[in-house]
Amino acid sequence: MTTLDDRVELLRNATLFSGCTDDELARIAALATPRDAAPGELLCTEGAPGEEFFVVVDGTAEASVGGEKVGDLGAGSFFGEMALIDGGDRTATVTATSALQLLVLSRNDFNSMLATAMPTLAPKLLEVVGQRMREMQDQAGTSPFGY
Repeated sequence: MTTLDDRVELLRNATLFSGCTDDELARIAALATPRDAAPGELLCTEGAPGEEFFVVVDGTAEASVGGEKVGDLGAGSFFGEMALIDGGDRTATVTATSALQLLVLSRNDFNSMLATAMPTLAPKLLEVVGQRMREMQDQAGTSPFGY
């Protein structure tokens, strides 16, 4: 998973990046850092500052809000985008449920990624952020906007 070509192929298989050109994928892959995580490892904690964006290459993780499971993440999934987009704290806790292989982008690299492939990535990111907000709303039984 350490070669640029390997990272390009891994990104190509992630839904978020499926519409990217080869050039965009190569530039994004050059920004990404491979990371492994052990089962039980905490990858991000609800309420903590967020500085990284994660793409799951292999393995599984669980997302929880308020201590309650809200979803499973597998190969091709991504998380950590909300805190990087709005500068707020993490909205969920994510814990590895198996050995994980990840590609990670720092805040600066995430912003570079968006600049690289904004027309391709922005609509997909917005769709996922909206879905996740609705799921949290359903979980809490309230609207984050007071409606």
